[in-house]
Amino acid sequence: MASRLRKFGVTAAGIAIGAALSTYALQHKDAPQYQVQMEEMQRVRRKRTLPPRSEQIRVLQSGEEYDVLIIGGGATGAGCALDAVTRGLKTALVEADDFASGTSSRSTKLIHGGVRYLQKAILGLDIEQYRMVKEALHERASMLRSAPHLTRPLPIMLPVYTWWQIPYFWVGIKAYDFVAGDRNVKSSYYLSRTDALELFPMLRGDKLCGAIVYYDGQQDDARMNLAVALTAARHGAAITNHVEVLELLKRKDDATGKQVLCGAKVRDNISKKEWTIKAKCVINATGPFTDSIRKMDNPTVKEICCPSSGVHIVLPGYYSPQQMGLLDPDTSDGRVIFFLPWLNGTIAGTTDSPCDVTRTPTPTEDEIQFILSEIKNYLNKDVDVRRGDVLSAWSGIRPLVSDPNKDDTQSLARNHIVHVSDSKLVTIAGGKWTTFRAMAEHTIDAAIKACNLQPERGCVTDGLWIEGAQGWTPTMYIRLVQDLGLEVEVAKHLAISYGDRAFAVAKLATLTGKRWPIIGKKLHPEFPYIDAEVRYGIREYACTCVDMISRRLRLSFLNVQAAIEALPMIADIMAEELKWSKDEKERQIKSCEHFLQTQMGHQANRTLKEKVPINLSKKEADMYAKRFETIDKEKKGYVSITDIKRAMKSFGDAEVTGEELHDILKEIDTNMNGQVELEEYLQMMSAIKSGFVTHSRFAAVAEQEEIRKEQEMLKKQITIERSGATSQRK
Repeated sequence: MASRLRKFGVTAAGIAIGAALSTYALQHKDAPQYQVQMEEMQRVRRKRTLPPRSEQIRVLQSGEEYDVLIIGGGATGAGCALDAVTRGLKTALVEADDFASGTSSRSTKLIHGGVRYLQKAILGLDIEQYRMVKEALHERASMLRSAPHLTRPLPIMLPVYTWWQIPYFWVGIKAYDFVAGDRNVKSSYYLSRTDALELFPMLRGDKLCGAIVYYDGQQDDARMNLAVALTAARHGAAITNHVEVLELLKRKDDATGKQVLCGAKVRDNISKKEWTIKAKCVINATGPFTDSIRKMDNPTVKEICCPSSGVHIVLPGYYSPQQMGLLDPDTSDGRVIFFLPWLNGTIAGTTDSPCDVTRTPTPTEDEIQFILSEIKNYLNKDVDVRRGDVLSAWSGIRPLVSDPNKDDTQSLARNHIVHVSDSKLVTIAGGKWTTFRAMAEHTIDAAIKACNLQPERGCVTDGLWIEGAQGWTPTMYIRLVQDLGLEVEVAKHLAISYGDRAFAVAKLATLTGKRWPIIGKKLHPEFPYIDAEVRYGIREYACTCVDMISRRLRLSFLNVQAAIEALPMIADIMAEELKWSKDEKERQIKSCEHFLQTQMGHQANRTLKEKVPINLSKKEADMYAKRFETIDKEKKGYVSITDIKRAMKSFGDAEVTGEELHDILKEIDTNMNGQVELEEYLQMMSAIKSGFVTHSRFAAVAEQEEIRKEQEMLKKQITIERSGATSQRK
């Protein structure tokens, strides 16, 4: 107890220091300079139309020299492109895969300053940590202002199960509010046990003393990344995805006699064409792949990236309230875990374990089980946390870096670092999503200084509206419903995903042929994504089915099984728009299926199901065997597509398509031979019993068929009895 009180005392003392620092910062805010920046921003005008990808490629192949060539289309790279082009610099950006294809689409979706970093800053009297938190809180406010359609304030509950921790956490969270100053989202507050359970009924109530609620921001990370890149393109930047850097080009500097960078040799991975792009400055913004570009510049350079795998899982929306997140500040490995509502699902994560740098990070079963075991500690007994409820799982590689600017290269930089090599390669590494804009500003500042660039103005991106923000309002979706005849759920989705561009998307929608909604054919019945988004996604530079299903739409991140089911329709529309041959369409589908199986956790789900031992009682096994025989009327020893179709037709479901029948078969056909054996059925029922699988359509068909057969037998028995009674009376 004494040690706990001492810890509280240290925290309270640290608050005074933090308060003094914050007060100083707020009192010395340079208001006139901020006003000048706003005036400069008003003079920056966007291009009216977004050039198609073919036009962007043509411009990049023209041989013109750019002021800056940015390698990497994640959040930082896109931020650098927007910062550079709005300063008046001639800007190019190339991305080997797709915008946000790496870590930038696999985050916790939070826009935050870092509560735990502030705790370390106060307890350790660490001014560097304090500055990092203050910068992040400033950037949090900037993101919420720049993209109101893609971001929102999110209350996050910190449950407290020990009475002395209530004042401890309350003081810490209030310090978080105070450091944010006039850019705070909303003020934190305390909740009694009763109020906490009312707002978060899934929470474990025994021994709960109360809760602290604080606010951070939440975003759709891939859409935000794309919006920043598109905004840069509208301002005049030449940007393109699926263009890979093969080699960095150098020339001899006349003034110094040293070899300096002058561009890069690149390849379009779609058309396979190669060419060179000339540039006065090359910026390396490749996240986990930082060292691969640095070694193109200098093969002997020491590696600075220390990759760490962060896995997230998505659970059904009923695991959390739609307007309240949860923070577990004390997991078994010492790392915090968030439990957050997102796009009608629930995100839980993240893990933190060393990994190799790869373009195909894959979540492991151990990491998935770790997250599930941690969240069980905070949910009440009525919530059965089942492995089968994991709808999707993904791994993002966090690019922690050691600072090459310092002699001690073993120490990891807490914040981002900007490094300029002898040949003028400007590398930006580290940092986090929330501070992408500030990272870009620091990078372009360094590039201008290192390469003697001549911008027309200073940085104007703080508060700059990004794609979709300018004409957006919270009630804009009502006009989409009234004017165009969209379903309300679809209209809300389009408004928050595309902002004021939602009308342009909706106009591409096809007629439904129904009384209501008038337009907008859904790609999957459980989600608000419609056919028009696929067509519009191509205008947003989507080139592959993976681009579309994971980053233009967020379907693969929300429910991998639904993504598999929607894939054929998405591929059909893309094939029509992009003039794919039949072979190319099939290749795209197979590539996307592989992505969903490996990187989105579908294979982990299936493999686990197959490993579940058959743990049925004799009574249960006999019951399921009887159901199986009911469907297998011909006593073949297996159930085929024909058997399933006959069974479904017998209880009135004649509308089922061949594709749906194959889906029903595939979910239980573990040996992939096109038929279901009794052992596979028993395996599935064991997995459902153990919680590794939530439900099975095949199991439902078998149960319904058994009920139907029993009802038929009962009718025959009644008919016979009545017949016998009649003859007896005669």
